[in-house]
Amino acid sequence: MTDPAPGPPSWRAQPAQQHRTQLQGGTITGQETERAAELLDRVTAIFRRHVVGQEGLRTALVSTLLAGGHVLLESVPGLAKTTAAQTLAGAVSARFHRIQCTPDLMPNDIVGTQIYNYATGEFTTQLGPVHANFVLLDEINRSSAKTQSAMLEAMQERQTSIGGEIYPVPRPFMVLATQNPIEEEGTYVLPEAQMDRFLMKEVLTYPEPGEEVEILDMVVGGRSPAAARPPIGLEDVAFLQDLTDRVYVDTSIKQYVVALVNTTRGGGPRPLPGWSDHVRVGASPRGAIALMRVAQAVAVQEGRTYVVPDDVKRLRHAVLRHRLVRTYDALADDVAPESLVDAVFATVPTP
Repeated sequence: MTDPAPGPPSWRAQPAQQHRTQLQGGTITGQETERAAELLDRVTAIFRRHVVGQEGLRTALVSTLLAGGHVLLESVPGLAKTTAAQTLAGAVSARFHRIQCTPDLMPNDIVGTQIYNYATGEFTTQLGPVHANFVLLDEINRSSAKTQSAMLEAMQERQTSIGGEIYPVPRPFMVLATQNPIEEEGTYVLPEAQMDRFLMKEVLTYPEPGEEVEILDMVVGGRSPAAARPPIGLEDVAFLQDLTDRVYVDTSIKQYVVALVNTTRGGGPRPLPGWSDHVRVGASPRGAIALMRVAQAVAVQEGRTYVVPDDVKRLRHAVLRHRLVRTYDALADDVAPESLVDAVFATVPTP
C-alpha cells in the first residue's frame, strides 16, 4: 500500500487508539467487537473442519453473508462448492435448499405454485425451494433465461409473487450460484443485468498438493469429534450484519471507491490510456456499493470498527471481475479481468 499523501483531515489524521475509542463509544462497543470475533471464530472453525484449504472461498462467503449479498462461484467440478455452501449454512443454523438447474427447470419449480384442492374447492400455496435462508443454485447457467429472471425478484426484492400474492423470503437470505466454465453445450450465458446483482464472483482454483493429501486423509479417517465447535444462530447472523452496517466509512474512503469505479468507466482522477480498447462497460454504481459493503465486512473480520484502504483492496477481484464487460479484442487476446482490476487499483492514488 502506498504512503498517504498529505491532505485534509481524514481517518488517518487521528491517532488510531483515539479513533477506535470514539467509534466504539458512539457506535460499536468493545463488547460487541469481542462478541463478533468469537462468533466468527466459531464459523471459521466449522468451515475448516469440513473444507480443506479454500481460504479465499471462506472469506468471500463470510463477507457476502455479513454484507447481506449473493455470491457467484465458478470452477471446474469437484472443488467443494456445494460442500462449502452446506457447511456455511450449518455453521449458522440456517435452512438450506439446493436447486439443480436444468434446461427444463421452470420458474414455478423454484418460486412455488398454487395447488387446487378438489375437496375444498380452494387453492393452496406451496412455496418453492427458494424460500430458505441459503439457496444453492447449482449450475445456474444451465437454466433458461426465464428461470434465471425468476430469481431476480427474490435476489433483489427479497420476495416472490405467487398468484398475485407477495411472499417474503426468510431472513437472512443468501443465494449461492455455481457455474461450470468448461462446458458450453446446453448452457445459457448469464446476462450482465443478473451478473451485476451478485455481490461477488469467486473463482476457485485447484488445491495445493499438501491440501489434497489432507483431503484424502479426511476421507479415510474423518475428523476428530473433539475438534467440533457449536454453530451460531440466525440471531447471531443478524447481529453480525447489523454490526457490518455500522462500521465507519470515512469520506476519503468513499471518494477512493468512487474514483476506482469511475476509472473502470474510462474516467477517474487518472484515466488509463487505451482503456476503451479492453473494456466496453465499466462498473455501475452497484459496483461502488459492493466495494464499500465488502470492505465493511472485511473490517469486521479483521476486528476493526472502521474501513481502511486495504479492506477495499482485499477482495477487489471478486467484487469487480464480473462487472467489467470486455471488448471482443480483449476476449480474443485473453486479457484477464483480474489484470484490468489490478491496473485500476495501481493507477488510483491510495488515500
